[in-house]
Amino acid sequence: MKHTLMTALLAGAMVLPAAAMADWAPYPAEKVVPPFSTDGKSEPVTYTPLKKAEKKWDICVSFPHMKDPYWLGVDYGVVEQAKAEGVKLHVVAADGYTHLNQQISQIQDCVAAGAQAVVVGAISYTGLNGLIEQMKGKGIPWIDVINGVSSQDIAAKSLVSFYTMGAETGKYLAAKHPAGSKEITVGWFPGPAGAGWVEAANKGFLAAVKGSAIKVLEPKYGDTGKEAQLKLVEDTLQSNPDVSYIVGTAVTADVAQNLLRQRGLSKKIKVLAFYMTPDVYTGIKRGTILAAPADSMVIQGRIAIDQAVRILEKKDYIKHVGPKIFVVDHDNVDKTPRDAILPPKGFRPVFNVD
Repeated sequence: MKHTLMTALLAGAMVLPAAAMADWAPYPAEKVVPPFSTDGKSEPVTYTPLKKAEKKWDICVSFPHMKDPYWLGVDYGVVEQAKAEGVKLHVVAADGYTHLNQQISQIQDCVAAGAQAVVVGAISYTGLNGLIEQMKGKGIPWIDVINGVSSQDIAAKSLVSFYTMGAETGKYLAAKHPAGSKEITVGWFPGPAGAGWVEAANKGFLAAVKGSAIKVLEPKYGDTGKEAQLKLVEDTLQSNPDVSYIVGTAVTADVAQNLLRQRGLSKKIKVLAFYMTPDVYTGIKRGTILAAPADSMVIQGRIAIDQAVRILEKKDYIKHVGPKIFVVDHDNVDKTPRDAILPPKGFRPVFNVD
């Protein structure tokens, strides 16, 4: 496949062509060079999938869970792409991030049942490396989707950087409050302490606002449950009445918008999230959340299936690629096709495509 370089970088908010959403492609994306490197350079590309697979390949997809709209979106992406390319799909989901052994056994069962490739949203960054090595030895290609693994034995990655997600959020805010303007205070809620994606987003956000007129309070880490995030936001508002922004996880943004509305503070304090969910999307449309970057999890799922088919058919493919991250705000939310960045309303988990 020829990877057409974009002639210009997409700055700030990106508007996707509405007509493209019927078959979703070509789609603005970025590949990492060299692939699988943590410090590789991103190069803009347009991603175009195969129209049809040469045969009905059997692909296994494994997720950490299917408890929230995020993974429902990835499920929607892999299912729709499997249908489009005419391949067989079997989706399994563990019971959450504490169930690594369950994910391993589910993948093993999938392969034993005849899967010819595996697409995995990994529970652990390193805990699946032994299994990945085994799969490679058996000639089963492994496509790393969404979460990331450290193994170099994989065949492809379809994901984005949470460092970039945090950085895009920070850049959006810094552009509103550049150096030399009045200093503003930001409450920052990156998520559970120690989680890889949280630490990456934290580094990206803090790096992006450095040198601006933004004063970031000490990060408030905590579980992404609503009660935990609400307590953190309440405590921050109590001890820092001069806060101008609440910025954090999608759950933080959701609870903050409701709390600020109840307290009559919506005009004084603005809210941002560093990733997208249906609640955040709705908040942006209503004007109760200022903005959030979209990682287009649906497209990540679609690309992963296309990568698997290309690998099985020994065709050219991009080894390490993800959708172009772009910030959605009130100015462009109505021009951004929802089904590219979120699961459709009412979508329920689909576990098999025959």
